[in-house]
Amino acid sequence: MNYWLFKTEPDDISLDDIKAAKTKGLRWDGIRNYQARNFLRDQLAIGDGIFIYHSQCKAVGIVGTAEVTRAAYADPAQFDPNSKYFDAKATTDRPRWFCVDIRYTGTLKNLLPLSQLKVDPALSDMVLIKQGRLSIQPVTLMEWRHIQTLAAD
Repeated sequence: MNYWLFKTEPDDISLDDIKAAKTKGLRWDGIRNYQARNFLRDQLAIGDGIFIYHSQCKAVGIVGTAEVTRAAYADPAQFDPNSKYFDAKATTDRPRWFCVDIRYTGTLKNLLPLSQLKVDPALSDMVLIKQGRLSIQPVTLMEWRHIQTLAAD
């Protein structure tokens, strides 16, 4: 089992939207960064844990958790000429972009703001701190457990 952090703007997809999807879950699509795409395509697996991180809002930080329910598959938006995620170079035989399905697993007791995460020595090597802009990023088991402990306090 691996662990991840997914960044989202809550005006686009929020933890509440993920929760509202119930057990059906929802598609995590629209990723158009090659490094994030590679994580989705090559490393995410069913059952992996996810921190949901709200960005570009008043309360920036980790707000909850989810899990992967369907491994990577071709993002259908890349084939739709009416989609903002359309990619004319993508074909069904050679898709360029991938997505996964996720399901809500919990809301943190307390939002963990980026400001708190940045000053925590146990998280100094976290991708979020070192390479903040990546929308899909790995989280180590130690980081996962530490953040869970912080959120419970």
